[in-house]
Amino acid sequence: MKKPVVELKLPIIPNMELIATQTAEVISRHMNLTDDQNSEISMAIIEACINAFEHSKVENNVFIHFIIEEASLVIKVIDQGIGFDKSNVEIPKIENKIGTNERKRGWGLQLIQELMDSVEFESNEEGTTVTMKKNINK
Repeated sequence: MKKPVVELKLPIIPNMELIATQTAEVISRHMNLTDDQNSEISMAIIEACINAFEHSKVENNVFIHFIIEEASLVIKVIDQGIGFDKSNVEIPKIENKIGTNERKRGWGLQLIQELMDSVEFESNEEGTTVTMKKNINK
């Protein structure tokens, strides 16, 4: 049997990532995921979408694919931007930001990896795909 796939095409406008989290919630319920798993998925999607919106440097769309597998949910967040080299991404040190006016941002990639069971980044000058997987713990 073919795996069910839900595909979204989101324009890059403020708060559009919330459409993706609402979709994830419906799919999570369908898959009988826990509330905690649903929350982790939603937070990871928000971070991945915001990264795509802010860093892709294009004004077209972000695509999100939800692939429903027997033992997991796979989510792909795809942009057609400029790409990035993950080895050049420096995770900020929190102690350097506390008590300053510096933006409290920069932990998105780290957060995604901690929230999901596996995360892969594929990126080149034609865009970036973040593939996140949440295993079903029954």
